[in-house]
Amino acid sequence: MSRSSNWPIENHNNGAVMRHFALIGCSGCDERHTHTQDSTMDLVLNVADYYVLTPYVYPASWPEDGAVRQILSLLVLTNLGAAILYLGLGAISYFFIFDHKLMKHPHFLENQVQREIKYAMTSLPWISIPTVGLFFAEVRGYSKLYDSISECPLGWVGIFVSMTSFLFFTDMCIYWIHRFLHHKRIYKLFHKPHHIWKIPTPFASHAFHPVDGFMQGLPYHIYPFLFPLHKVLYLALYVFVNIWTISIHDGDYRVPGLLTNVINGSAHHTDHHLFFDYNYGQYFTLWDKLGGSYRHPSGLMGNGPHDLIRKLQAEGKLGDNGVKTNGHAKRGVPLKEE
Repeated sequence: MSRSSNWPIENHNNGAVMRHFALIGCSGCDERHTHTQDSTMDLVLNVADYYVLTPYVYPASWPEDGAVRQILSLLVLTNLGAAILYLGLGAISYFFIFDHKLMKHPHFLENQVQREIKYAMTSLPWISIPTVGLFFAEVRGYSKLYDSISECPLGWVGIFVSMTSFLFFTDMCIYWIHRFLHHKRIYKLFHKPHHIWKIPTPFASHAFHPVDGFMQGLPYHIYPFLFPLHKVLYLALYVFVNIWTISIHDGDYRVPGLLTNVINGSAHHTDHHLFFDYNYGQYFTLWDKLGGSYRHPSGLMGNGPHDLIRKLQAEGKLGDNGVKTNGHAKRGVPLKEE
């Protein structure tokens, strides 16, 4: 999230205006890494400052490049962005993709959706605190984020290379972090709350303990400190990461046949929730296969949650309206229309 030197600066600050035009003349140079404020302004923070924060929120005595102001702004923007992405994308997935028949599964909890949302919305503010520290370092110019394609030695090819390496780097890191969180001495402290949701919905995607959530998100923030990355691509990948995290909790097991053994989809991740020690990967199955933790999805072999629901219904242990009749507490579950 490297702040651009070419964003318009308020006219009330003549010094900032002069520095702004001076920097326009040397756009593309390496001053973005000299840790000066004007050459490392974050894109999102600039938009917020220019249209909202400077004219309507902060007093004129608070400079846009002040550390305290930047930290407070990043804290608000990070929480707001996380809530919008989680609730917005989660709702789209829940109402249009998630198969509500899964809510009839014996392991689906009472009021689970509400509990998932409450847990996530309680954890996200805590996760944002250390995350803002990393964003602040990016804003101050300590990352390798850059503004223009011309600054990348490989041009557009470099954008593709960055995107690919980002996915493989973060997938590798998350695999090992996730596996570490399953260590018997760590699991109960931080990761167990996420495994309460045996049959997850899209809203379980961000329902983590704060430490768990930050640790699994850390690779995304470390990458631009280690490797060059275009700032717009970084923002796009940040949105993609949230979409993907929701998608592997959405109960939609459809994956192109040729990619079933390569892509870690919802069917793979559902088995992780059900069987615990398998399918730790985020995007790919590569590290699960290398680490001996790969399990072919039961949902793709006629043995998954949907199959159990159909079996229980056929045996008369699960009513068509979703009311369990096998000794569990009775409750109605809304059905997704065919």
